[in-house]
Amino acid sequence: MIEMMRGGNREMRRMLDKMGLEMKDMGNIEEVIIKTETKELYLIKPQIIEMKGKDNTIFQVVASDIQERQREIPFFKDEDVVLVMQQANVTKEKAIQALIDSKGDIAQAILSLTI
Repeated sequence: MIEMMRGGNREMRRMLDKMGLEMKDMGNIEEVIIKTETKELYLIKPQIIEMKGKDNTIFQVVASDIQERQREIPFFKDEDVVLVMQQANVTKEKAIQALIDSKGDIAQAILSLTI
């Protein structure tokens, strides 16, 4: 699509104008990182096309070099998180972070939040 624009294709430009999209190549990008619950994808030196509309922006990412890494995500039982929340009177996010910091030690997590 961008190749057509570089070539000055009037039809493509008209279509984008009708759709209210402004399109440009973002140039030299080092990497893009996509994080899922279980893994991280590193897209090395991708080509990125940005299409801006009135209400949103669309990014088209094309990469040939992709590195995948598993994420180390701690898992805590809901009742453990709730217990820390109640005992330390904190939000769920703070309780989870305290559990991460204490490597799952509930008592230590509560102590770290209450002292």
